[in-house]
Order: sequence, then C-alpha cells, then structure tokens
Amino acid sequence: MPAKRAVSSSGLQSRVDDHPAISQENLHEAQSIFKNHLRRVGLKQTAQRDIILRAFLDTRDHLSTDELYRLVKKKDAGIGFTTVYRTLKLLAECGLASEVAFNDGITRYEALYNRRNHHHMVCTECDSSVEFFSPDIERIEQEVGRANHYLPTRHTFQVYGICEACQKKSEASKTRTA
Repeated sequence: MPAKRAVSSSGLQSRVDDHPAISQENLHEAQSIFKNHLRRVGLKQTAQRDIILRAFLDTRDHLSTDELYRLVKKKDAGIGFTTVYRTLKLLAECGLASEVAFNDGITRYEALYNRRNHHHMVCTECDSSVEFFSPDIERIEQEVGRANHYLPTRHTFQVYGICEACQKKSEASKTRTA
C-alpha cells in the first residue's frame, strides 16, 4: 500500500492509512462515540468540541496540541488553547485518539478511529517518521497476552534509528572531512 507523505512542523512523515480521509458515515460514528463519552463523564457536547473533533479527524497527521490549536483557530477564533488541550485528552479517553511520543519530546496525537494497528519508525536525527504495519508484531502481542492471561486492547511500538536521507548526509559529511 503506498504511503501518504505529509510535511509537518516535526519534519517529514510517511503515513500509511487504510482510508486517507474519513467518510461522512465514519465521522458521524466517531461523533457518536465522543458524545456518549462526554455524557458518561458528565460533560456537554459543544460546538467548539465538535469543531476540534472534526479538525483532528480531518488532518490524519500526528498533531501536537499547538498544531491542532492553530488549525482550529482558523475555523473558530474563539476556541482557546485549554479547550483544545482538554478535548484532545477526552478524545484519547474514549479511544478516538492516542498519544504518540517521537524523539523530539513533543507529545502528539493521532486518530485511532477506524484505523488498523500500526507502528512508527522515527529518525533520531531529523525527527521524520514512517508508519508501518506488521502482522508479526500483532501475533507476538496476542501470544504475550495469552501467556500472561491478558486480553490485549492496544499497544505502542516505536523503532528509533537514522533515516536514509540522514545516513546519506552523514556519509557525505564524512567524505568531505576525510
């Protein structure tokens, strides 16, 4: 499956998606999941939370709170940073989002709704990232769960290394200094 490349403030991302954009049907289902969660935790569904959810699901990128805040401000200048921050936490609580920590120390979030489990490879030089699928990792997760009497519900798996572009830069640098 071809990767979708997107440039973000964190560098180049290579993202593999089953569905590059969320359908209207899936959006309504995600909104329903979020609305039910808000009701369970005693909070109201608001127009601002809806805008944040929609902006988050539409981007399909790994977004920091700051990045999502900038996107949301274009749609509604009255939405505050704290509202975006708290809404991201709520989205993670109900399983629509997941925190992703790469090598740069910035917490990012990615949409989980209607996505296959995937993993990340992160460059420690330029902070670029690549998403990948691995049936072997999925199999190991299930085996470890069975062996320890757990029902695995999710996991994170990040591989850190040096991307091809950074390797070439390093080699070119070594050649020039030799």
